[in-house]
This record gives sequence, structure tokens and C-alpha cells, in this order.
Amino acid sequence: EQTDSYKGCIVYNNGSEYTRNYGKNYSSDGYYYGYKWQCVEYIKRFYYDVKKHKMPDGFGHAKDFFDPKVNQGELNKTRGLYQYRNGEKVKPQVDDLLVFTDTTYGHVAIVTEVGKDFIEVVQQNIYKNPREKFTLAEKEGKYFIGSTRKPVGWLRKEN
Repeated sequence: EQTDSYKGCIVYNNGSEYTRNYGKNYSSDGYYYGYKWQCVEYIKRFYYDVKKHKMPDGFGHAKDFFDPKVNQGELNKTRGLYQYRNGEKVKPQVDDLLVFTDTTYGHVAIVTEVGKDFIEVVQQNIYKNPREKFTLAEKEGKYFIGSTRKPVGWLRKEN
């Protein structure tokens, strides 16, 4: 079921059975987005259709999108995106790919708004909650997202 849309990229939902599999989804030219309608499928479809970015390796669970071996601000070669850590000196931006590693498979979302003390994300497969806000705090030039649930960091397509 369609639950939201951001920059023309439709957000779907698997309903209350979030692990349900509706099959694989591909672009018209054969690029693999992922399983319908998992969170990873949305971020890959958004980055491909809206940002014109094809990930060198689009496989893995949501938590695999953040590579702990990649240094702050360096290129995550697996994803072809620059990587930033939560709690460092780079503020998140609109369209950044937020990565959570705090659950078995992790979670990914797209930043839609950056306010003074919050960020908003759009996400797929969080039942009845396609948009969510997280706190954003700045302390001594470092930026911290989240209170009870915190992302490990975010990925960004640099122009």
C-alpha cells in the first residue's frame, strides 16, 4: 500500500507484517532496488530515480550500508557515497541516507528536513509511520541525532 511520497518517489508499506516479502523490485533498465517494500528498497529506488546514483554494491541488510572502517567524510566505495558519523563535525543534510545499526537488520531512511533542533526522515516499512522526527543537537561543533534511538551515521551524494 502507498503511504507517502518524497520528491516523486512513492513510499510503500508491508503493513503490520513488516518481514513479509512481495518479491524483488527492479528499475525499468534492470537495476535491482531490493525486496518490496523493505526500507533498503526505498533508499535505493530514491537514490537511483531521484539522485541518479547507482550503488556499486546495493546488496546487504540496512545496517550494512554504513561501513565502520570508512573514516569520517571519506568515500564508502561499496555504496559510492560519502560517509559521516553521528556525533562528529558534519551536520546532516536533506537527502542524506540515515543508517541505524541498532537492530538485527538495521534500518535506513532519507532525511527530508533539517531544522534547528530536529531532523525529519521519510522511511519505508515502519508501519503507519512513513515520516519520523529525531532530535538534532549541536555541542562544541559536533552534531548528534537521536535520543532513545540513534543512527550510526549517514551517507551523502556529493555534487
